[in-house]
Amino acid sequence: MFTRSKRTWVYERKYGVLSETFYEAYNRGEEPLDDTWVLDWVDWAGAYRILLRRQEQYRRAIQTLREQTSSLVDVIGRAARHESIPVTP
Repeated sequence: MFTRSKRTWVYERKYGVLSETFYEAYNRGEEPLDDTWVLDWVDWAGAYRILLRRQEQYRRAIQTLREQTSSLVDVIGRAARHESIPVTP
């Protein structure tokens, strides 16, 4: 599972909080303490939204694979061998 992207990791290191904590405050409309942080916060929020969307796409794909295969071990093996794994909705 995608837990962070390079962009979110950079901001987490810079500001000392996890993206989910930051995003919760951002969504509540909390403002940065320093005006120079505004562009970072907008970029961080966008990067985190992309990460959340990718996580959801991954969850849906795995759920579909669970419904189409008898074993996720087979799926993991195919992925490890870089084989194509078609996912039909």
